[in-house]
Amino acid sequence: MADGALDVVTFGCRLNAYESEQVRAQAVADGIADTVVFNTCAVTAEAVRQARQAIRKARRERPGARLVVTGCAAQIDPGAFAAMPEVDLVLGNAEKAEPGALASPARVQVGDIMQLRESPSRPVGGLTERARAYVEVQNGCDHRCTFCIIPFGRGNSRSIPAERVVDEVRSLARAGYVEVVLTGVDLTSWGAELAGEPTLGALVARILADVPELPRLRLSSIDAAEIDAELMACLAEQARLCPHLHLSLQSGDDLILKRMKRRHSSADALALIAAVRRARPDTAFGADLIAGFPTETDAAFENTLAFAESAGLAYPHVFPYSPRPGTPAARMPQVARDVVKDRAARLRAVGEAALIRHLQRQAGRRVEALVEREGRARAADFTEIAFDGEAPVGRLVAVRITGHDGRRAIGALA
Repeated sequence: MADGALDVVTFGCRLNAYESEQVRAQAVADGIADTVVFNTCAVTAEAVRQARQAIRKARRERPGARLVVTGCAAQIDPGAFAAMPEVDLVLGNAEKAEPGALASPARVQVGDIMQLRESPSRPVGGLTERARAYVEVQNGCDHRCTFCIIPFGRGNSRSIPAERVVDEVRSLARAGYVEVVLTGVDLTSWGAELAGEPTLGALVARILADVPELPRLRLSSIDAAEIDAELMACLAEQARLCPHLHLSLQSGDDLILKRMKRRHSSADALALIAAVRRARPDTAFGADLIAGFPTETDAAFENTLAFAESAGLAYPHVFPYSPRPGTPAARMPQVARDVVKDRAARLRAVGEAALIRHLQRQAGRRVEALVEREGRARAADFTEIAFDGEAPVGRLVAVRITGHDGRRAIGALA
């Protein structure tokens, strides 16, 4: 962080990264300088701790800078950040990219996020120093999973109208981006409150039809309970839709899923994965899984281990359960922290073995991969590839995969 500069520090999800660019663009337009903005995450207690640590470090390194805290953690608990002597301003999620917001004379400017009925569309033209572009199509969530605090940071579900999404994707494609990722808090709920209740599948089909110059369209995390028929058809028929789905699964035990207030069973999830593989055999799956949810017994955890094995997940993302104040799960009987950590480690080991199996299947393939940085690229199914040779960031290149190192595939430009 350079003295006098504007810096935006992002924690958490892809949507936060997208919104950080909105904040940056508006700050530049407003002539903001010598300011550090922390766009926080509230998914876990660890994410909040890291944000607070970064704020204290920034104050030591830049004693004269204005420090602004925003994002989900600031929206949910503005008082905790306002009480930090290092912080000059706390902004809510609805306020953070508004004109003049970073110059507000108030100490705290956080509105009632639940009153929002639409998300403003502020195209950012891609993300700084990223090979791919992200487009927000939805924000907020109407569901109330018992472990999740995010609806209180994001508000209720709100969809960006299709025509605005298509216009932004088209603009990004014309600017040279070869891959666009659709992102949101609850992506598969897109369209539910719009006229005619269009589905995410309808939006994907329209983008692919109306923006033929875009080589790749990718989806961020989706809910396994809400994949519609048109989206399934797109997966089966549209090669430009990346064969990669990251599913919000959380557990492989049915009783735990009920206590989480999830809307699918383990059998539902396995059936969905099988159906997608029938439609698009080359699809690779990621998944969010929580280890040590309250009341999780040894048997319930074993069910999740068995589920992760049978699902054939390539990219499991394991979270040790973290109680979030104000959520129903925080009031349930807790699993001992050492047990939670042990289960998370065991579940990660299953994930590492699954990734190795996925990488082993890639040997000998010739794939088109998006160059993310020097010597690193990403296949359509999200396989990371370390490659020899030079290629510009943001371009698609042909790569022949020859092996793997346990974490990524290894190849060379074909």
